Amino acid sequence: MRIAAISYPALFQAIGGLQIQMLETIDAVRRAGHDMVLIDPTRDKFSDFDLVHVFACVHGNYTIVRRAQDLGVPVVVSPLVRSYWTRSLGLKARWLGRLLGRLTGWNVATEYSQMWRCLHWAEHCASLGPLETVALQDAFQVPASKITEVPNGISQRFFSATPDASLAHYGLQPGYVLCVGSINPHKNQLGLARALQGSGLQLVLAGQCLTADEGYLKDVLALPYTRHLGALRYDDPLLPSLYAGAGVMALVSQSEVMPLVVLESLAAGVPAVMTRNHGMSTQGMSACLSEVDPNDAAAIRAAIDQLLAHPPGAAHCRAAVKHLSWDEVASQLVAIYRQAMTAGPRRTG
Repeated sequence: MRIAAISYPALFQAIGGLQIQMLETIDAVRRAGHDMVLIDPTRDKFSDFDLVHVFACVHGNYTIVRRAQDLGVPVVVSPLVRSYWTRSLGLKARWLGRLLGRLTGWNVATEYSQMWRCLHWAEHCASLGPLETVALQDAFQVPASKITEVPNGISQRFFSATPDASLAHYGLQPGYVLCVGSINPHKNQLGLARALQGSGLQLVLAGQCLTADEGYLKDVLALPYTRHLGALRYDDPLLPSLYAGAGVMALVSQSEVMPLVVLESLAAGVPAVMTRNHGMSTQGMSACLSEVDPNDAAAIRAAIDQLLAHPPGAAHCRAAVKHLSWDEVASQLVAIYRQAMTAGPRRTG
C-alpha cells in the first residue's frame, strides 16, 4: 500500500505530540512493509496514493478529506478530539452551526461543523482511547462502527533510560519535578510552579517557547527553584535521561488528548501527575499516575508530594506501559487501511 500522511499546513513549525505521533507512525508503517509518506500537498497528488491518513480533524482539514474523496481516494482520520466535547456541547454547537448557516446562506461554517464533516466524510476514525471515542460518539454523532481505538506507542529507548547523562550535562540533582512540553498558558507551567512554591522542589522545564510566550516564561522563571532547559529534539539522547532523573513528571495542562510525555515518563520508570482533562485510557496506571484539576494548586501539590513520598518504583511504572509500541500501532492501522480501501471513498455531498 501507498499511504499519504497529512495534517494542517503549519503543524511542523513546532514539534509536539501530534508531530511525533505522525513521524513515529510513518516509520512503524514502513517497518511493516508499506510505503507511508509525509506528503507536501503543493507537489504530491492524492491520486498517486491508495489512501490518505489525515491527522487531526481541526484547522480546515475537512477540505483535505473532500478533495481526496473527489479523486476517489479513501481517507482515515486520527481525530484528536479533546474530552471537553460532550453530548451537551455537541448539541449546542450543532444548533449554532445551523443558525449561522441559515444567516449566511450556508456560506460560513463553524469549527464544529468543519470537524463534523471531516469525521463523517472519512471512511474510518482512529481514536486514541475510550474517552476520545465517547467524545466522537456523543458530541459528533460518529457511529461506533466507524471508530477503532489505536493508542499511541512509546519508543523503546525510553524503557532503557538512565539519569547519568542528563544529570552530568545540566548539573542537576536527581528527584526534580520535570515538565516536558511547549511553554505556554495552555500547558500551565505557571500554575505548576505556583503549586510547588514553599516545597523546596526544583521544577525543570524542557520545551520550546515561541516568541509570543516569552513573557509567560519570564513569569514562570521569576519564581524560585524553576529552570528552563530550552527545547530538546525528540531524538536527543538527553531526553530519555532527563525523564529518568526526575522524581515526578508533571503535565497539568488545561486539556490533552493522549500526552506522549506522560507515557514516556512511565517508560523511563518515573511516575507522573497529569491533568484530568484528557482522552487516554489509564487502565493499569493507577499506582504510578495521578490525575488532577489543572486549576487546583493544592491538588497538584498533594499529588506530587504523594508520589515522591511513596514512589511506585521504576519497574512498576514501566510495566504499566510496556504493551504500548509503535509497531503495534502500525499493525492496527494497516488493518484499518485495508478495511477503508475495501469500503471505498464516501460521497461527501
